[in-house]
Amino acid sequence: MRLATWNVNSVKARLPRLLEWLGETKPDIVCLQETKCAALAFPAAEVGELGYVTAAHGDGRWNGVAVLSKVGMSDVALGFPGEPAYEGVRESRAVGATCGGLRIWSLYAPNGRTLDSPHYAYKLEWFAAYRAALADELGQPLVACGDFNVAPTDDDVWDPALFAGSTHVTPAERGELAELRALGLHDVVPTPMKGPHPYMYWDYRAGMFHQNKGMRIDLVYASTDVADRVRSAYVDREARKGKGPSDHAPIVVDLI
Repeated sequence: MRLATWNVNSVKARLPRLLEWLGETKPDIVCLQETKCAALAFPAAEVGELGYVTAAHGDGRWNGVAVLSKVGMSDVALGFPGEPAYEGVRESRAVGATCGGLRIWSLYAPNGRTLDSPHYAYKLEWFAAYRAALADELGQPLVACGDFNVAPTDDDVWDPALFAGSTHVTPAERGELAELRALGLHDVVPTPMKGPHPYMYWDYRAGMFHQNKGMRIDLVYASTDVADRVRSAYVDREARKGKGPSDHAPIVVDLI
């Protein structure tokens, strides 16, 4: 089984590239983030022509998530119990579904903005609430993946000194990731597998991608029974190249 996750940064803007990539890479399950698309406007018919059923969660603003599956889909959850709101709005940041015997979550964690922003407090609250909800789903093959907007270690940013005092690298954010893993989840793209500087995100500005000045904030966390099935995992840098790419590259994981 092939599983992939990709922050597409607008599914409509990236649709031709997405369809081409799906046709070439042929993942069985795909988690998308930052779709920027209302659920009813998601291009389900277009991906359906490639054999995928869709669970989309979006309100047409800057967030939005989706799961695509060729191996069946049931028990769809739009958001999770206890999910906090920001400024009175419960944003479209999580969608869960059971596909091919796996419980899959596509996640687009809050950015946090700045350390003194209410959005940063919301980010930490969101992670804590998601961890509590996920704890109730343990005991089955489970994968939580997507754009976590946190770099787990200093090795996951191109220059740690430049990020000091900013979001994505604070002890509190990294602590939330550690607490999530402590449920029994494993990073299935670990250091020996991911290679040197295995970034998945590069800012559009100043040639950051070509200089490989990036971050590893897209993650695949899996329960032990799924992690033991991982045969290979890679970052598809080719999908970040060319005209009009997302600022993120997909992660592709093959399971035996």
